[in-house]
Amino acid sequence: MNHTSLRRSRRIAPVVAAATAAALALGGCSSSSGGKKSEEGAAEASAGKATTPRMTIAMVTHAPAGDTFWDIVRKGAEAAAAKDNVKLVYSSDESAANQANLVQNAIDQKVDGIAVTLAKPDALKNVVAKAEKAGIPVVGLNSGMDQWQAQGMLEFFGQDESVAGQAFGKKLNETGAKHAICVVQVQGHVGLEQRCAGVKKTFEGKTENLYVNGTDMPSVKSTITAKLKQDSSIDQVATLGAPFALTAVQSVSEAGSKAKVATFDLNKDLVGAIKDGDIEFAVDQQPYLQGYLSIDSLWLYKNNGNYMGGGEQP
Repeated sequence: MNHTSLRRSRRIAPVVAAATAAALALGGCSSSSGGKKSEEGAAEASAGKATTPRMTIAMVTHAPAGDTFWDIVRKGAEAAAAKDNVKLVYSSDESAANQANLVQNAIDQKVDGIAVTLAKPDALKNVVAKAEKAGIPVVGLNSGMDQWQAQGMLEFFGQDESVAGQAFGKKLNETGAKHAICVVQVQGHVGLEQRCAGVKKTFEGKTENLYVNGTDMPSVKSTITAKLKQDSSIDQVATLGAPFALTAVQSVSEAGSKAKVATFDLNKDLVGAIKDGDIEFAVDQQPYLQGYLSIDSLWLYKNNGNYMGGGEQP
């Protein structure tokens, strides 16, 4: 359907993957193993590659080095680019200032579209405006759901972090947890803060945020371990990314704690940890689709004037 008069967004709804066989199958297919199968499927569908003129799209994220979540986002973007005859220029930097510079580089290269994350939206505001002034369409993904419209973006692809956090908190009520720590790996990241705030809103027990240096995993482990040793009443560790959940499992063991671990986001190793009972559950936000739809939407806009999504409000 052609929607040239509306500016719209699509929300990738969070999926709570409980530790049951059926839920594990859903969680695994949607983000980790499923992402891989989808990528392979995209290669097999190369015969259906677009014949539209070659275009260049830049994807600029705040991804830290070595984060498997962002590997899945990128795979989705690459699959869409292969189908749409798009040259994908991917770059990332955890520093908001450096990320803004990468967006400026994309503007200077006169790309045909930009997909960008807004983990720290204020730092990206001016450069996003420059892109739009230069006539380059910009879509948001993953982080910045509360800011994409204010910054004049065409669309947004991601989950409502507050809603996801609230679902997480309700799930903890079902498990019987009483005292949870929410481990935040990047201080000032709006999406991560919203997740913890969502948990606090619905969780009937006690919650507190624990800030760690997400770029130093040994430090993450030691900080969580120290907190668990300090307060034996903590019976739940909530992490905001798969690698941090797996590290938290080690912290629980080292601290001699009885705390359980649950998390946001999935990767292949985490699915295995849920199957083994080391992780209670995870909330999956469909990273493969976030990457895929961001690129595909810009191709659709360029070639047919489409706005994807289900309305102006996420």
